[in-house]
Amino acid sequence: MRHTALATLCLAAAATLSLTGCQSGQDKADSKPDKAGSSAAGSPSPSKSEAKEPFAGLTGAEIADKAVEATTGASSLRMKGDVPDDESGSMITIDMALNRQGECAGTMSMGGQGKADLIKVGDTVYMKYDEKFLREQSKGEKKSDVDAAVALLAGKWTKMSAKGKDAKDIASFCDLDTVLGDADDAETDASRGRTTTVDGTPAIVLNERDGKERYTLYVATEGKPYLLRVDSVSAKDPGSLTFSDYDKKVPAQKPSGEILDLDALGG
Repeated sequence: MRHTALATLCLAAAATLSLTGCQSGQDKADSKPDKAGSSAAGSPSPSKSEAKEPFAGLTGAEIADKAVEATTGASSLRMKGDVPDDESGSMITIDMALNRQGECAGTMSMGGQGKADLIKVGDTVYMKYDEKFLREQSKGEKKSDVDAAVALLAGKWTKMSAKGKDAKDIASFCDLDTVLGDADDAETDASRGRTTTVDGTPAIVLNERDGKERYTLYVATEGKPYLLRVDSVSAKDPGSLTFSDYDKKVPAQKPSGEILDLDALGG
């Protein structure tokens, strides 16, 4: 479980880092946005308000600089999407809200196999796994051991100390400062693209290249210029993440009912 959470953390941070810094003069501001875009539900679609050019006169790198400042200044956000796990070769699906106090609440799955719920409140990490998730994560182990783990854990809330060795990676994933990392220290040569919308929010597209790696970035054009979405089309790290619910309260509360203390079971 720890590797899954840590892999998700690293990829989320990498996605944020691809939209960083400011190198003015890398490109010219595009005053004629491309009207092409997807109109599928939940996907970026053409904006209806293209008459007024967003970020008029700014280069892609300068817009990226503004997006980094706004995004790294947020007190909380929600991160949702699919990112690759290098070790297993499968995709991790996450939907997690987290803040700078180290609280988080959401779900994750590995390769579409089952689901794990995660909540962190204070110094305690709470997790609940379904049977499918437990069996997927236990592939290669003795059947009797897997069956025993499923009987003990499936569908039940568990808890661990966030300071313990078995939970520290997950606890780090719940810290927004860790996820965003040093995003404001990197550089970019992002170029401007079309205007569009992401889940109803007007946005501008930025195109980023890092060697053979390519990213499509979406930045809000109304209100604060938050990063709304990152799509990676690289062969090494494909995936897509959306960012929303900026500065909203994270719904992290201790689960009700019986909770299995994994630290106590471990002796």
